[in-house]
Amino acid sequence: MSMVDVTQKPQVHREASAQGSIKLKPRTVKLIEEGKIEKGSPFDVAKVAGILAAKQTSSLIPLCHPLPLTSVDVDIRVVDDSTVRVDATVKAKAQTGVEMEALVAVSAGLLTIWDMTKQYEKDSAGQYPTTAIHNIRVVRKIKQS
Repeated sequence: MSMVDVTQKPQVHREASAQGSIKLKPRTVKLIEEGKIEKGSPFDVAKVAGILAAKQTSSLIPLCHPLPLTSVDVDIRVVDDSTVRVDATVKAKAQTGVEMEALVAVSAGLLTIWDMTKQYEKDSAGQYPTTAIHNIRVVRKIKQS
């Protein structure tokens, strides 16, 4: 087992975008929109979490190359009364792609939203019967010489 040897590959512009969503109770989404989440703004904190996570990808994913990221953009929006979507775009001039960094940014953003809203999502038994993270995927990849 080893990291892929990219020594001979040229550094080129790399870009990847990923997205995913979290299903929440409509009441929780309404609280987010009204700025009434006790821990603060889940969207603001999730954006920072996504950026930091992208920068730490090689520490989280075994055999992933550490990359000099030039840009990480995380966007979060309410899609409908019970769905929030996180999008991340990561850029670098590197010898290998940035898909993992985009996926990690989305994942960390979604997990942060879950963490900040979990008190509103639990049922009377302390379970999460409706909360779910869905469809984390790469939606675009660019490699330019």
